[in-house]
Amino acid sequence: MIDFQVEGRIAVIRLDRVEARNAINGEMAQAIESAIDRFEDDDELWVAILGHYGPVFCAGADLKEIAAGNADALWTERGGFGGIALRERTKPLIAAVDGPAVAGGTEIALACDLRVAAKGSSFGIPEVKRSLVAAAGGLVRLPRVLPPAIAMELALTGDTIDAQRAYELGMINDLCEPGTVIECAMSLAERINANAPLAVRSSRQLILDALGQSDAEGMKAASKAFNIIVKTEDATEGPRAFIEKRPPVWKGR
Repeated sequence: MIDFQVEGRIAVIRLDRVEARNAINGEMAQAIESAIDRFEDDDELWVAILGHYGPVFCAGADLKEIAAGNADALWTERGGFGGIALRERTKPLIAAVDGPAVAGGTEIALACDLRVAAKGSSFGIPEVKRSLVAAAGGLVRLPRVLPPAIAMELALTGDTIDAQRAYELGMINDLCEPGTVIECAMSLAERINANAPLAVRSSRQLILDALGQSDAEGMKAASKAFNIIVKTEDATEGPRAFIEKRPPVWKGR
């Protein structure tokens, strides 16, 4: 169901239910949650990539499971749909999409912090075409990464948006050639890992929290975070490395 590999300080997590277009069933939801647990619990891993095997990133919920009355099994207690939609995390997670990511597949990609996609990939929440509702974050997160009118169009028509347009509208961080999406995501992960990991995690959380805060509330939270981070070993190493004109050696403490 899931393939977990480690490349330096990067975890590469791949969806591996190719025979079902990587659709989410109960077993896969649990496997994704376990993979995220493993990544979060390992102090040596700083960034993760969520990619896939096969021509489809994820076709969403396994409709056979829903038809059989097993919809609840696709949600884990901690992570929500697919073990990820509501999962609280501390480290950056990059979605690497090469092919269709539809319905719950789009919602899984939206649950990640950053997204890279191959040309020809597509995204959409077609639940209305089956008299369903995108209940795993699509209707909440899509208007945060796309202009509201475009998000509304996708929600009401059930149509998809191709990766090129998604990139132009700001939903995608990087657009890659087909077959290179993991390498593309690795490059982005390495750019993140060049920075101090505790500062990265704190900045990530502040960005997420800012979506529901006033400017004053956000700056107060950032000031509090600064006062914590500035007392770390890495906050001493950063300025010292700059003065000594050498790359910093981050310890994550």
